[in-house]
Amino acid sequence: MARDDDQDSLFGSSEPEPAAAASAPAAHQPLAARMRPRSLAEVVGQEHITRAGSLLPRLIATNRFGSLLFHGPPGCGKTSIAEAIARETGSRFVRVNAVMSNVAELREILALARRRPEARTILFIDELHRFNKSQQDLLLPDVEEGSVRLIGATTHNPGFYVNPPLLSRSHLFRLEPLATAAVAGVLRRALADAERGLGARGHTAEDKVLADLAVLCDGDLRRALNALEVIALSLPERAPLTGRELEVFARERRIRYDADEDEHYDTISAFIKSCRGSDPDAAMYWLAKMLAGGEDPRFIARRLVILASEDVGLADPQALPLTVAAHHACDFIGLPEAELTLAHATLYIATAPKSNSATLALGEAHRVLKEQPVQPVPLPLRDKGGQASKQAGHGKGYLYSHDFPENISGQACLEKPLSLYTPKTAGWEAKIADRLARWRELRAQLRR
Repeated sequence: MARDDDQDSLFGSSEPEPAAAASAPAAHQPLAARMRPRSLAEVVGQEHITRAGSLLPRLIATNRFGSLLFHGPPGCGKTSIAEAIARETGSRFVRVNAVMSNVAELREILALARRRPEARTILFIDELHRFNKSQQDLLLPDVEEGSVRLIGATTHNPGFYVNPPLLSRSHLFRLEPLATAAVAGVLRRALADAERGLGARGHTAEDKVLADLAVLCDGDLRRALNALEVIALSLPERAPLTGRELEVFARERRIRYDADEDEHYDTISAFIKSCRGSDPDAAMYWLAKMLAGGEDPRFIARRLVILASEDVGLADPQALPLTVAAHHACDFIGLPEAELTLAHATLYIATAPKSNSATLALGEAHRVLKEQPVQPVPLPLRDKGGQASKQAGHGKGYLYSHDFPENISGQACLEKPLSLYTPKTAGWEAKIADRLARWRELRAQLRR
């Protein structure tokens, strides 16, 4: 459902509310909501877009901005910046969550905004990537006319999830995960703030404890503040927060990992490139992240099988059977024991000599087939089964390789010779290169 903050007395008219009235927190709100920045200047950790003189502050100061898109991980300040913009510009603020909204609700919001142009409505859509194409298209006319100013927030790459017409009409701002020091600084302020934070409870904490909590929350300030509140409320008033209280939270820590979405694709990409780059430490780190995030072990095993042919290839012919065996083992062993099998296969691939000659040879063969006339099969190589084939001379003149030294007959297998495979010199493939060079010499001698 949409929330029109006209009804919350935050932005009841086109004139800004007094600061005190606008910032009064509700006692029942979570700590993260109570500690939201009241202005753009209070936003921490995003100085690359909020520092004085940069584009976003200039747009807000003139109050002449159009649509804005904020892209970044959870808890980095997307919603806080949107609310700060509405507050500083005295705009009517309507908040919608894309997961819960629908076309009927959007039509109602946009119609009301058209009837009240003086309110300069800001429509904030959280998780904009969840809107389908028709819902995003519905926004275009009002965004184009300026009836509403859209602020969209998304944890996903807008280039993949936001319609190009809407993307082209918006300023895109990338937000980063908050640094440990920035999160710890806000946690320190929350402990001391008696009005909005936990100051009335009188808790204390060493800098290391707050820094450790910030690290456990992976740059997610909302998560860190709510964790601080849970820990504080579990203690008597004025009790210090120590490392002991963090232990339970650390045991329950969950990393950010969304299956079948950006985090899934980015992490498997890092895993593949680490294996290809022969970095076993990085490969093991990304493997552990995927397993901790709940990734299907069979998916990881399939990628290892592909790597065995695509990037190891003939440099180590044992890579393919080993990874196929790892894939089968994941099926009949299951987690958690299959993690050991995946670690075994990952380290083998990451430390194996590398060759992409099979990939290159296949690509070259496809190119030749596409760009040149298709060669007929030479008569000696054709199947001679059946009377008609024999009468046509199929198979006539075929030289049986095993009748010749080193199994090399010298007979051409293509009417027009091609050079598609170039062996590399890593691992076992160096021996293949030597062998092919020897065979080329034998063929040349036989043809002479």
